[in-house]
Amino acid sequence: MYKVRHWVVRHSRVFESLYRCFEPLLVKLHPLWKRLGYARVEAPMRAVEKGVKGLLFDCQMCGQCVLSSTGMACPMNCPKTLRNGPCGGVRSDGHCEVKPEMKCVWVEAWAGSQNMRHGERIHVVQQPVDYRLRGSSSWLSVVREQAQRNNGDEQ
Repeated sequence: MYKVRHWVVRHSRVFESLYRCFEPLLVKLHPLWKRLGYARVEAPMRAVEKGVKGLLFDCQMCGQCVLSSTGMACPMNCPKTLRNGPCGGVRSDGHCEVKPEMKCVWVEAWAGSQNMRHGERIHVVQQPVDYRLRGSSSWLSVVREQAQRNNGDEQ
């Protein structure tokens, strides 16, 4: 996973572009998700999301994905689960103070964001993690938010 995660960060612009195509497709499926019931599609969607994002990003399924704002590096891989930048313990070689064998997630995030078209999003302060959403599909959350924003549609 670690090597794949590094590879994805190095190719963050490609993954940013893929996601920019993928998100509107998911949002267009909102009528289907709504008809089937979001509660009903949560489990299969979560399984697919966990498989894809687990392989590519070593996703921890926090339910509030910020990969597009963090250079395609999942901040939940930080041993301290910091979502808004590195702690004061980043070693001079860019490795983590808690896990010295691991490169700091935020060093990776910064490098990945520099490759992205919308890399400036790394400067946006993220909300604290809502642990009640842990294990849920962030893809479905995005669809609900977009559908509501676009149509004022109630789920």
